[in-house]
Amino acid sequence: MRVSEFFLLGLSDDPELQPVLFTLFLSMYLVTMLGNLLIILAVTSDAHLHTPMYFFLSNLSLADISFISTTVPKMIVNIQTHSRVISYGSCLTQMSLFILFGIMDDMLLTVMAYDRFVAVCHPLHYQVIMNPCLCSIFILLSFFVSLLDSQVQNSIVLQFACFRAVETSNFFGDPSQLLKLACSDTFTNNVVMYFDGAIFGFLPFLVIFFSYYKIVSSILRVPSSGGKYKAFSTCGSHLSVVCLFYGTALGVYLNSIISQSPKKDVVPSVMYTVVTPMVNPFICSLRNRNIKSAIWRFLSKTISS
Repeated sequence: MRVSEFFLLGLSDDPELQPVLFTLFLSMYLVTMLGNLLIILAVTSDAHLHTPMYFFLSNLSLADISFISTTVPKMIVNIQTHSRVISYGSCLTQMSLFILFGIMDDMLLTVMAYDRFVAVCHPLHYQVIMNPCLCSIFILLSFFVSLLDSQVQNSIVLQFACFRAVETSNFFGDPSQLLKLACSDTFTNNVVMYFDGAIFGFLPFLVIFFSYYKIVSSILRVPSSGGKYKAFSTCGSHLSVVCLFYGTALGVYLNSIISQSPKKDVVPSVMYTVVTPMVNPFICSLRNRNIKSAIWRFLSKTISS
């Protein structure tokens, strides 16, 4: 049947749990917004942080804000209004933006890995290689690659206008679940979608892995333990974010392939779409003294003025 809207079943049907879920996800959303905005404001207001590493970090925070804003506000509104309806057009728009900013996160983490590789393995040429022009090109390239992938996956879903059901167990327009609801055969489209996901996941991961292979090799050649610690400390927060991002993304990807129960996709999706953007700024700030100092200076300046 042709549909004009879908029903997002969300996390629970229990009426008693709705206030708890509303409070929980509203709090997580506000914490995510506050943490990432603080990093953006600290980086832009502090001249000491006007370097490629923090330029990429502020863009990652902006992508995280956009990423979580595509799904959580709609879910919060649905809980508050006791409505689970999302129009067909809104569902496709949400799906497109979700993929766009998800891939943007992936691309930025890859660019940051290359930045760390240059900083550790070619420190004398760092300023020449990572010049402002190249950094801007990396950001634009990340955006256009992400936009291209989102449109490819969106076009796959747009091929289907008839669905055998209108209820999706997730709390947002998940492309893999929409394909499962389609009336016609979706085997080829599923293959294309998962292959696309594997390519855009595997190739950036390969770049990150190679970068850290070269970084570790370079660090091991440093004679002093203090020098090794200093070199590795510049990569610690980024490596932690990479592990969290790829760990949760891999969980969602494998679960969507293996699991026969759509309901089991919800918890990994929450980890990937909500928890990761919320935790990222804490990882970046707690493990980085420059960020912590810049945030305190920004807050002190704001409070005093």
